[in-house]
Amino acid sequence: MISTLVWGTGNVGRAAIRAVAAHPELRLSGVLVHNPAKVGRDAGELAGLDDALGVIATDDVAAALGETGAERPRAVVYAASGDIRPDEALADVTRAIRAGAVVVTPSLYALYDQRNAPPEMRETVLAAVAEGGGSLFVSGVDPGWGNDILPALISGLGGTIDVVRCQEIFDYTTYDQEESVRYLVGMGQPMDYEPPMLAATVPTMVWGGQVRLIARALGAEIEEIRESVDRRPLESTVSTKRMGDFEAGTQGAVRFEVQGIVGGRPRIVVEHVTRIHPACMPSWPVAPDGADGAHRVIIEGRPHIEVSVQALDEDGNSSAGGNATAVGRLAHAIAWLIEAEPGLYDGLDVPLRPGRLS
Repeated sequence: MISTLVWGTGNVGRAAIRAVAAHPELRLSGVLVHNPAKVGRDAGELAGLDDALGVIATDDVAAALGETGAERPRAVVYAASGDIRPDEALADVTRAIRAGAVVVTPSLYALYDQRNAPPEMRETVLAAVAEGGGSLFVSGVDPGWGNDILPALISGLGGTIDVVRCQEIFDYTTYDQEESVRYLVGMGQPMDYEPPMLAATVPTMVWGGQVRLIARALGAEIEEIRESVDRRPLESTVSTKRMGDFEAGTQGAVRFEVQGIVGGRPRIVVEHVTRIHPACMPSWPVAPDGADGAHRVIIEGRPHIEVSVQALDEDGNSSAGGNATAVGRLAHAIAWLIEAEPGLYDGLDVPLRPGRLS
């Protein structure tokens, strides 16, 4: 079995522990945490499992990577955030690669489309690969498979394809990452607040790579990438279970698109529709059956094709379900990466592997 370290135990890390522990080809060999309160706790407890896994969390990076003579993991699921610490995340990831590990992560947006990533970033990763013999596969949590391999697969069912649209529809009511929701995305902030995640060029930085991946799969040439952003205020104050109150008049919903322009018009689109409460902008696209989230691929053409995917986890939460499926894609890729040549891979390079019955 492939010894696998999970680095980080937040929203993504919890799902990663569960995915690795359940995978028949993987063995959870370690868990790295940043919060001192988590050091010494069992991985099963940190992941919300009923049973202990017998793996104790540590904050000793050198020991966890085997740099001090302990067992070196053959794989690392890097689940620590890269949203506001991209340089630190890249340093962590390349350290693991230099230790000889296959690394899978959603944390490095610029490497979703590794072929068109900033040259200095690619060179840093490839230098680590050359030094340590590890590999890197980056795929998103929004989710990566929904914006690369799924639209590529569904497009193969069509005849005439006019537009490929990938949607993430999400209600943050039950989300528990307050700093990102309030300050990165801007929910609950005055309408004159400028959310970093919605600043000009940032959506393209994060999701433009996925637009280019879809274009590569379709054999299309992107002429340029455009952005559109629509922000709307709450009409009344709402209260959320995990993050408290969001006041009337503050930002309550966001809809943005990252558009790949082909032939002078948007033909490959990644769209996000997010709310802090269902009451805000109910006229915008919503998840089926009153769920708090869904991922949808729409092929506009002949025939018209729509596929919606809903995943639920952690007491029926679709955010947790989305994280779980994104991590599942990464975990299932590890065995393939172990057999492949050391290198830097993206969502079209790595095949989607079937799961196994429990």
